[in-house]
Amino acid sequence: MTWPEPVCDRSLPNTILLYYAFKLLWGLYEKKSRQLGLCNMQDLNPVDNYLHGSWEALGNAAPMLVALAQLASDSWVKRPKSLEVGELSWAARAILFAARQRAIVEIKAVNSAFDAASRILAVYVEIDDERTIAFRDPADPSVTIEFLEGFRELCASGLMLHHIHRDFSLSTAGLELARQVEQADVQELLDKASEFGIHD
Repeated sequence: MTWPEPVCDRSLPNTILLYYAFKLLWGLYEKKSRQLGLCNMQDLNPVDNYLHGSWEALGNAAPMLVALAQLASDSWVKRPKSLEVGELSWAARAILFAARQRAIVEIKAVNSAFDAASRILAVYVEIDDERTIAFRDPADPSVTIEFLEGFRELCASGLMLHHIHRDFSLSTAGLELARQVEQADVQELLDKASEFGIHD
């Protein structure tokens, strides 16, 4: 039976110990089952592969990304009514303003981060060809969640397009609204974002 690596920080010895203790117990169970002729443990491989794949998918936030991709695609195809920029939340407007140049937005997590607040999904926007900003605040997770909700609002409004995996972009309607957002109106929200080089 193939076991997925534990999704945990390597600096947490108790978690690692529990994982390998369970793995050892399962090995003993397999051995005893073969001795008693209860079943061929190889028959479990399809299930194990499915569970392994599901665990990997959860670790890559597949359910959330699929939901957002579906929402964006459905809304873009159905063409909801035109919006005025003032109808959007401030978080959604800040994302639009940040993306007005390149239109590229990513939704991603940081699996290697130590604490949960730093690992959760967040909105990343390419502001030019060398810089990206992340709407993420490990000290205040509500900020990260607010912008993720703002991104969902953009998807539901037909202002986002999904391309592949975690990659999204503004739609034509999104670009048009982005040009209407005044920087002064969203500067306080933009100040909550972290800026870094695109290859950091």
